[in-house]
Amino acid sequence: MNIDFIINKIMSFDDNIAVVTNGKEYTFKQIIDEYEKAKCFLETNNVKENSIISLLADFNPQSIAMFLALIEKNAIIVPISNTVKSIDSYIKVSQSEFFIDQEEKNFKIKKIDNIVDHKMLLDLKKQKKPGLILFSSGTTGEPKAALHDLTHLLEKFKKGGKKLSTVTFLLFDHIGGFNTMMHTLCNGGLIVTLKTRSVDEVCSLIEKYKLELLPTSPTFINLIILNKTYEKYDLSSLKIITYGTEPMPESTLKAMHKILPNVILKQTYGLSEVGIMPTKSENSESLWMKLRNDETFQTKIIDDILYIKSKSAMIGYLNAPSPFDKDGWFNTKDKVLVKGDYVKILGRTTDLINVGGQKVYPIEVESVFLDLEGVLDIRIYGVKNPIMGNVVEAEVKVSEENNNREFIKRLRKFAKEKLETYKIPVKFNLTTKDLYGDRFKKKR
Repeated sequence: MNIDFIINKIMSFDDNIAVVTNGKEYTFKQIIDEYEKAKCFLETNNVKENSIISLLADFNPQSIAMFLALIEKNAIIVPISNTVKSIDSYIKVSQSEFFIDQEEKNFKIKKIDNIVDHKMLLDLKKQKKPGLILFSSGTTGEPKAALHDLTHLLEKFKKGGKKLSTVTFLLFDHIGGFNTMMHTLCNGGLIVTLKTRSVDEVCSLIEKYKLELLPTSPTFINLIILNKTYEKYDLSSLKIITYGTEPMPESTLKAMHKILPNVILKQTYGLSEVGIMPTKSENSESLWMKLRNDETFQTKIIDDILYIKSKSAMIGYLNAPSPFDKDGWFNTKDKVLVKGDYVKILGRTTDLINVGGQKVYPIEVESVFLDLEGVLDIRIYGVKNPIMGNVVEAEVKVSEENNNREFIKRLRKFAKEKLETYKIPVKFNLTTKDLYGDRFKKKR
């Protein structure tokens, strides 16, 4: 693919700082140098056009440059972050022909003896177009492999956008991580990469480099609040915090707005299957957002469920049936409320708990309990019941001093004061362990 529109933009920023990794600064000019090295690496190792290539890496100047070189090579790219444990499965499902592993600044490449016979892969190869395969990060079942035509995903970066400095919080193999990388590069912003994605690391880098944008998850925002990290570091440079990947508890949103009243808190909405949608939050304390309908994205709501039709939608799953109807609409399975032009996400239909005919939205109950002092985090889920169909249970993260029966009594008393009877958990399981995974999403 001719990516001159990207390369020319990067070259125009010349000696401005593009990426900071491990405290070392790289200019846009140096990113172009790394891009040329990556192209030579692919040529030296006889990587042909339209090859399917798994790339195990994290964000840094060399991996960003390799990503661009692979696009230029019309490769079908399978980004794999270092948190992935089933790498062999990803390689098999994607029918990868090469595996590139980044160790610090160096790349190692291995030829894979996979037979490429999936029709969608063969069609994309025949069209000589670059592709992107993203695996779902769900906690249940086999991850689904979404195949994208990269020319569609890259189209929006031809237009100008805001120049912002940011951190690579969202992972290398996440559509939000891809979006952040491309937007920042194409608009001359600064990318600061992370090693651990810990609260202290992120906030210290915001202070040090006066970063303006933090793309993150509600779980991570809650950690900033709980650890009072905002008191340890100067976060005044932040202009925008975008949050997505999971439902946001209203109590967490309001608490963060109170802590950083001058920062715009913006809800994003994106899915591996359809891409990242343009959104507009009602305000920084509101979970209501406007989903823009234009020539790229269309939305409709049927029986309170959100459907999306997108020009940047994936071609399909490599290992599952197509989720699109005959007209190209995708059922997000997100239950929503509607208020004029705004919608409010209540949660996935698969997460809703039916208690004797009454619907319980886990995020609503979680938000209530997060207001109780001593509750560090909470996960609400349903359990089968012979009489009610389902009942509500809760896993609650607490400190060691609250890991006792007395705190359970406090939880029960608080629940009776704040919740309708059918929403009250029949059982509270206390833990001192984290309730989220490597991607800072709550385990569902």
